[in-house]
Amino acid sequence: MTRLRIENLSVHYGTKTVLDNIAFKADAGSCWIIRGISGSGKTTLGLAIAGRIKYMGGIHIQYDENSPLPAQTLYVENWYRFTNLEGDRNFYYQQRYNRQQRRETLTIERELEVFGATHALQRETLDKLIAAFNYSKVLDEQLFEVSSGEHKKLQLIKALWLRPQLLIIDQPYTGLDTASRKTLNNLFYTYTQAGGTLLLLGNDPELPEGDLHFATMNHGKLALGDHLPTSIKKALKPLPDFLKTSPEYTSTNLISMKDVNIHYDEKYVLRDINWEVNAGERWLLQGPNGSGKSTLLSLITADHPQAYAHDIKLFGVRRGSGESIWDIKKRIGMISPELHWYFDTTASVADSIASGFFDANGLYQPLRYSQKVQLEELLHFLDLYDVKNELLATQPLGKQRLALLGRTIIKNPQLLVLDEPCQGLDNEQTQYFNDLIDEISKNGITIIYVGHFESLLPSCLTHRLVLQEGRIVERTTTTHDAKLP
Repeated sequence: MTRLRIENLSVHYGTKTVLDNIAFKADAGSCWIIRGISGSGKTTLGLAIAGRIKYMGGIHIQYDENSPLPAQTLYVENWYRFTNLEGDRNFYYQQRYNRQQRRETLTIERELEVFGATHALQRETLDKLIAAFNYSKVLDEQLFEVSSGEHKKLQLIKALWLRPQLLIIDQPYTGLDTASRKTLNNLFYTYTQAGGTLLLLGNDPELPEGDLHFATMNHGKLALGDHLPTSIKKALKPLPDFLKTSPEYTSTNLISMKDVNIHYDEKYVLRDINWEVNAGERWLLQGPNGSGKSTLLSLITADHPQAYAHDIKLFGVRRGSGESIWDIKKRIGMISPELHWYFDTTASVADSIASGFFDANGLYQPLRYSQKVQLEELLHFLDLYDVKNELLATQPLGKQRLALLGRTIIKNPQLLVLDEPCQGLDNEQTQYFNDLIDEISKNGITIIYVGHFESLLPSCLTHRLVLQEGRIVERTTTTHDAKLP
């Protein structure tokens, strides 16, 4: 039977046409991979099918009354949007590391309990999914305490626990490690074999098994087939003058950790960490979901309160010797999925970039003339000048990430911390982003770049650190500009 039929579907945002007279159908038990470059309309299509936005045309969903799957449609967003106990999203970035703060959100266990009760679901099925994703270790965590990969697992566990007859998932593999991706593909296959209709929105090369169907979004049109538009490699513009000079290093040793252990009660997140990062080094940080990468970075960026109790030196100064968080942050530029979540949604592209001067999540003070000049140079370098006055939140994900990269480099910091900066981007966007990093690195800036094992990576990386269950299991040094595996 035909589960989904779309006729003459159009969506307009003001004068901009996002979906243009689309026709499409998907049968029960089928798996569709819908691809397209950033901003092509994939997410808008998913939102329209799920009835989350206004549209013109016809969307017809036929449910099977005899199916064991619920007669429902579920749309899973690119990232998980949750609220605190009072029903709003008034969080701040460092809050996830402050265990002394009163509990602000539900635990993951409680979130799942509420979801199961709402939909009358069986706990036995949930327990199998938790085991499959190796998820039991985070059940007692609050929603704002876990990483983007663990949030993605939560979204997927809920969706596969519900198993609606029509399931739409935007960027299903974002933030997942290799083992979790394999688990997910097996569950997708089981779901479609049971009669579920699956629409996966994204360009990830990872694919489930079974009879797959492909369609491609391009300029608001949907065409059958896996044919992303051929594009010429985007050339880099000349590097701004202020990024051609070396950062003003205050120490040759930027990070020193000796026998660092981070734990909450009896639960250890990091064990016996000994690590040094010197000026000009460019490190790749890797490890599966839950290995401790985010916690390790939080010690470096001065966001974790336990740093004061350990032998940690940042930029030549021991933590707890009188320096403030802001003394440390002014030397660091950072981008991460979590920072993206908490960023000011009312900020323009230009203000988002300029906020990097002040390590803020929005621009709340005027710029000096020299700062305005640097901002203009960066807007041109990142090819964002034409959208500088538009809201960051209204831009395609690729442009949002470029703007946040601009925020990290606008003060030419001593250290760049790039935590999965290309999460959700397609291969061409990722390659362009990494080309930018390679170009910026020529001035001798120090870099810590977090990327999954199968990720496209910048060519400038010279060192590699791998975490497993909170421990360092691999430390590699390569020759200058060698490509790491």
